[in-house]
Amino acid sequence: MDTVMGIVGDGFCIVAADCSAARSILVFNHSEDKIVELDGNKLMGQSGPQCDTSNFAEYIQKNMTLYELNNDLQLSTHAAANFMRRELATALRKGPYQTNVLLGGFDKSAGPSLYYLDHLSSLQKVNFGAHGYASNFVLSIFDREWKHGLTLEEARAIIDKCIFELQTRFLLSQPKFKLKIVDADGIRELWVTDVPYWSEMVAGSPMMAALSPLSRPTFAFDAGRGMDDDRRERGDQGGKRVGD
Repeated sequence: MDTVMGIVGDGFCIVAADCSAARSILVFNHSEDKIVELDGNKLMGQSGPQCDTSNFAEYIQKNMTLYELNNDLQLSTHAAANFMRRELATALRKGPYQTNVLLGGFDKSAGPSLYYLDHLSSLQKVNFGAHGYASNFVLSIFDREWKHGLTLEEARAIIDKCIFELQTRFLLSQPKFKLKIVDADGIRELWVTDVPYWSEMVAGSPMMAALSPLSRPTFAFDAGRGMDDDRRERGDQGGKRVGD
């Protein structure tokens, strides 16, 4: 039920993920950070059970730090991706990690890069990618909108369209997303968005204005409303039994 997306632009890589921690039919919180900073220029977005994602992220992070201390050399993004693939492949024959990964990084020699890994240890360098059910909705947007030399504003607009599509079409509610960027200046957080703010923002956007009234989605989120408010609007008399 996790959503992780990534895109490569001109001199940067963005990874976005929802912030919902859930299991089965229960949502624990909406403040989970699913994007782990491995070092100063690599970050990893993960989807899967929290126990596996947490264990795998900590294992990779600490071993990369140990390698750097022992050899006085930091792994490149390509080397880190292959190290992760090797660990997933080894665990596949013993106790597999149920985790899918998008690894984004920036190297002075190679520039920005994004690597797609799944729980079966397949590895592919990509320009954009997504994990989770959300990939059924957002991959077509990435495929249509991505181009070489994307600016930061253009890349954020593509992520905006993907989140808007999920808020409109996706069955599951994912009210908060977090975006992180890695570039020559290191890693920083772009923004975190919540459903009420997001709904108000897209409702007045040119993209929404271009939609016909029949195809325009509606947002009926009101944290202050309750069942009593709905009954009063309908004129119901709560608490009365039939025949009273």
